[in-house]
Amino acid sequence: MAEGDPSYTMTPDEFRRWGHEAVEWVARYMEQVEDLPVRSPVAPGGVQAAMPPHPPVEPEPWDRILADLDRVVLPGITHWQSPNFFGYFQANASGPSIIGELVAAGLGVQGMLWSTSPAGTEVETVVLDWLAELLELPECFRSSGPGGGVIQDGASGATLCALLAARERAGGVEALDRLVAYTSQEAHSSVEKGARVAGLRSAQLHLVEADRATRAMRVDQLAAAMAADATAGRTPFFVCATVGSTSSHAIDDVDAIGRACGDHGAWLHVDAAHAGAAAVCPELRPIVNGGLERADSYCVDPHKWLFTNLECDAFYVADRRHLVAALSVMPEYLRNPASSSGAVIDYRDWHLPLGRRFRALKLWFVLRHYGAEGLRHHVAAHVEWARELASWIDDDPRFTRIEPTPLNLVCFRPAAGGEEAAQRLLDDVNASGRAFLTHTRIDGHLVLRASIGQTATERRHVEALWRLLSDLTPDA
Repeated sequence: MAEGDPSYTMTPDEFRRWGHEAVEWVARYMEQVEDLPVRSPVAPGGVQAAMPPHPPVEPEPWDRILADLDRVVLPGITHWQSPNFFGYFQANASGPSIIGELVAAGLGVQGMLWSTSPAGTEVETVVLDWLAELLELPECFRSSGPGGGVIQDGASGATLCALLAARERAGGVEALDRLVAYTSQEAHSSVEKGARVAGLRSAQLHLVEADRATRAMRVDQLAAAMAADATAGRTPFFVCATVGSTSSHAIDDVDAIGRACGDHGAWLHVDAAHAGAAAVCPELRPIVNGGLERADSYCVDPHKWLFTNLECDAFYVADRRHLVAALSVMPEYLRNPASSSGAVIDYRDWHLPLGRRFRALKLWFVLRHYGAEGLRHHVAAHVEWARELASWIDDDPRFTRIEPTPLNLVCFRPAAGGEEAAQRLLDDVNASGRAFLTHTRIDGHLVLRASIGQTATERRHVEALWRLLSDLTPDA
């Protein structure tokens, strides 16, 4: 490179300047997000139309790049970090988590092996043991025994890894044609997707009927299906139980399902992606932790209700041997003395990707910033406010609550007007920009969902949601 030619490299001083500007932009966003319309108003193609059709030839100045966050990006954002976001289940962020992401990006760790970054591995091991303690999970999920935890990208990846470990324990791909998996009709769609990826045909995944009153999996139907398959020469090898279903927060009887699994040697995976976080509160643990000692694997998403931004699913196994056996491939270029010694964990063997970011750093920062007391404070408040909203709905003849509210999800619809009234209320709420709700279908009927668990949500935001619902609903 000739003297005087541009280096095209951001120097540390330039990074310091523009990094400060970017952090300031994020801080301003955090200050103003409450006042922004929750749902993006752009039409399809609107963001794309605001961008040039071709990449820049010459470097662009950073003040222009950051300005385009306001011009191009913000109009196309549905604000998941708004305290008025009550849709789906939350995808939360928080200040300590964002700082953890920044530091992880700066370090640029590729933590596929212990030897490629000992801190990347060992911080993750300790932090997941901390989380298991905070949630009071069974001892078998701690790294001090045969099991342990790993951070996955999400609960979908955790379910797939559980399926692969269960398949390995049941005889591997050679046994694939005779294997049968089971889950509830109310389970997350990721179970069906994971079964497909694991090589199962649709007939090899049995969707077990849910109880009409509780929406929980009918264990009698599960036991009967497993017995019938075993009698026919098939192998019941995997059951996914749900703790906190997406539609209604239904909670399966994990203890009874575990006993049914034990009769056939089937792997029990418990998907507690959202609701499992409630176990930080001792008074809520009986709702979500029952029967976990029978589980072979378990997952909970700190990126949903523990204020840690995507991607951060905590996936635990009671015995890691089958998981590692299913996913371990050792080419020569990855061999190293530490791995060969057997004294370290190589997390590349605990999930599908080889490469892995330093995801544990943000969870470490969150747990240290909030502490057990802070986490309990926020989670308990969300549950309290959801139950208050449920009581307001119950006391108003214009509304009908559809399902129980054991934690922080409220399912309801207008009492009169049927499908049309429910859809109109949902559309009006979301068009207002003052709140965001989503829907589901229960017994074929459209039902509105209000999930209260966003990092910045306070009681006044729940009160404002109730006023909005009341204003938009005519008298009975």
